Amino acid sequence: MQSDLKLRSVVGDDPRAAEKRITATTRQLESMIRLSEAHARMRLSLLVELRDVQEAHRLMRDTIRTSALDPTTGKIDMGLLNTGTGQQQRKFCEDMRKEVLGLLGASAAAASRGIRWADAMQQLANQSSIRVDAGEFKEVIGAMEAEGLVGAVGKRERRMIRRVEAS
Repeated sequence: MQSDLKLRSVVGDDPRAAEKRITATTRQLESMIRLSEAHARMRLSLLVELRDVQEAHRLMRDTIRTSALDPTTGKIDMGLLNTGTGQQQRKFCEDMRKEVLGLLGASAAAASRGIRWADAMQQLANQSSIRVDAGEFKEVIGAMEAEGLVGAVGKRERRMIRRVEAS
């Protein structure tokens, strides 16, 4: 089906491929079939015609562009649809994670006592041209806690982030 090929060749970023492409999943192709059938029924037709498929293709293409467009890059990022987080955002969180580990290993005092939550956020903000969001920072620290890399103790302004010793 020619529309399948067109849908599969929408330009975007696929980190697994050297060229830029987005592949259509089976679920998306099945959705396109259902949309084509629904469009034919709206016309009170028992047969799906080319114009029904073309309209389904247009709807799918526009939906993907609307919902998967990464506002920071202006490119289609299917990860944004699948996970709710775009490739740029995932990279930023990974960079934040590395920097927090770097802050905790920067001095002997930080390695043993840890670093205050607010100080870590401030140091990250000073190092980055991108604003460090408190919610994203909390998510990154939470993920690091789940991995057993760090522990966060205390409340509010006394909250500390400590590196967890490997056992």
